[in-house]
Amino acid sequence: MNEALPSAAEPEQEFELPLAGFTGTPEEIERQWFEQVYKRRGVNTPQLTWRAVVMGSVLGGILSMTNIYIGLKAGWLMGVSITACILSYAIWTSLHAAGIVKTKMGILENNCMQSTASSAGYSTGSTLVSAFAAYIMINQQSLPLPLMLGWIFLLAVLGVTLAIPMKRQMINIEQLRFPSGIAAAETLRALHSHGPKGARAAKALCLAGALAGISDFWSEGLHLISGKWESFSIDSLVGRFNASVLGKAWMGRTVLFLWDPVFIAAGVISGLRVGFSMMLGGTLCWAVFVPVLQGRNIITGNSYKDIVPWTLWGGVACMVTSGLLSFFLQWRAMLRAVKDLRLMFKRDDPRDEMQAIETPMSWFFAGQIFSLAGLAVLAHLSFAMPWWQSTVAVLMTFFLALVACRVTGETDTTPIGAMGKVTQLIFGGLSPGNMNVNLMAASITAGAAGSSADLLTDLKSGYLLGANPRKQFLAQFAGIFVGTVMTVCAFRVMVSDPAVLGGKFAAPAAQAWRAVALALSKGLEAMEPIKIWSIAVGGALGIVLPLLSKCFPKHEKYIPSAGAFGLAWTFQWYYSLLFFLGGLMGWACAKMSPKKAEEFTFPVASGVIAGGALMGVAVVFADRAKEALPQLWLKLFH
Repeated sequence: MNEALPSAAEPEQEFELPLAGFTGTPEEIERQWFEQVYKRRGVNTPQLTWRAVVMGSVLGGILSMTNIYIGLKAGWLMGVSITACILSYAIWTSLHAAGIVKTKMGILENNCMQSTASSAGYSTGSTLVSAFAAYIMINQQSLPLPLMLGWIFLLAVLGVTLAIPMKRQMINIEQLRFPSGIAAAETLRALHSHGPKGARAAKALCLAGALAGISDFWSEGLHLISGKWESFSIDSLVGRFNASVLGKAWMGRTVLFLWDPVFIAAGVISGLRVGFSMMLGGTLCWAVFVPVLQGRNIITGNSYKDIVPWTLWGGVACMVTSGLLSFFLQWRAMLRAVKDLRLMFKRDDPRDEMQAIETPMSWFFAGQIFSLAGLAVLAHLSFAMPWWQSTVAVLMTFFLALVACRVTGETDTTPIGAMGKVTQLIFGGLSPGNMNVNLMAASITAGAAGSSADLLTDLKSGYLLGANPRKQFLAQFAGIFVGTVMTVCAFRVMVSDPAVLGGKFAAPAAQAWRAVALALSKGLEAMEPIKIWSIAVGGALGIVLPLLSKCFPKHEKYIPSAGAFGLAWTFQWYYSLLFFLGGLMGWACAKMSPKKAEEFTFPVASGVIAGGALMGVAVVFADRAKEALPQLWLKLFH
């Protein structure tokens, strides 16, 4: 990170991304990229600089808290790369305009920055809101802080280094698309090539974030100023409206309206098909299935915590079978992944110019040995997992992550849930009845698969822009440290009491992991008949819907998404409504003004998510501080 920065800010020249790829033998393909892209743009351009890593660490650390918040509420994790790119561009352009810094951040610096931010903000959070939250729900206690920090850090190292042997084969030679990586590269090119357009996007993101933050504080934070003000909060006003229009029975079933722009914005990004699927699944669950069971006195309570233990089985079965089916439908990708093994591990040639900028294989072996040893020790000491089972989990992780990364490259969907469920099913046989081992073994596979796919997506952006892959890997690796600390600490504060899981936070991802672990430990014969029927119907639906999409690809947009449909059975109905409204708004904007929608949809939606979620996190932190300060005062002065 000792590259010299240019002495003056230079505008980026117009250039086209090599989206069409290159043709020829593997050697010819790599040589064409090296000569036509890297030598023209990446050889003497600042990339891995201290300011890029620091900026990425700060933005990623902040955005990681938004992902924990959203993941606990709705089981959804948002990629942070594009948001970080726009924010970084806005911040550095403002600093340069104010004369605080001498040069703007270049496009390849910004690319390294988004790799650091993505690693810190996304790849370290999925295990916390799924496996760790499920562990807390089952055991009604949290894990020790050192264990959580060590586990999350080692998982990230495992995942990031797993991507090293896959990169050259999947990105350089086969040139898999990794659509989110293409989107990030296009965003960076637009920001740095078209100044006015980039400035407009940055302003839209910041304004949307500020308004969403104000809205969230008005909804949840007025009590921090005065308890008297709480009656004028949006939540109180909407609550009174729901009580007068819908009544307690429907409110207990979560069929009510809630104002939360974060999830409307998430619906905009997810699209109308996902939003409609959630609305359909949520309405069938909470407005049909639940009232029928209540009418027959099968469900006796009238709150989310009382009802969700009955509804989640059908939804989880739908998500699990659809995820596994989609995974196995990628059998060609699986075969190609196995065939890649010999090519991925070919010996390095020191005379190869391309090899000189690629991440060396020695880093892969060092990362894998370090991670395997560390995870095995933690698993054995904390969960009494036999050494051989830890080894099996890590070995499984390599092959499942290999397939997951290929699926991501081809479809832009990382089957993290499916990877975890495969491991849960296998460890249900290897360690029957041990739910803790089941969850932690599956967390290894799911966490590492997510981290490796995230790195490859970022490396695709760098490939298109002409970045040095070794420097980009180091930027991604640097983000692990901040991401681990920020996500674990934020999670510990937000889930300081196990009661908030299923209460303030629906934690649908954790509900799914917990349900699978319980089913594997007790067996289906110990469950109530209605739950068994729910599993059967939900599982069948999770198979039928993906098959319909496969058989009728031209009409796929009209076929509900099985994953979204099942997810709606694990969280409150009003989240389904908000996602649907967001999807509808995004669709309407695209129809009415395609050009403006293309320019502003993602910046505005990203700003709303970041601003609203950050304010939500800040309110939670303030509440915890308000509770802790009197106790601290007593300890210090009494």
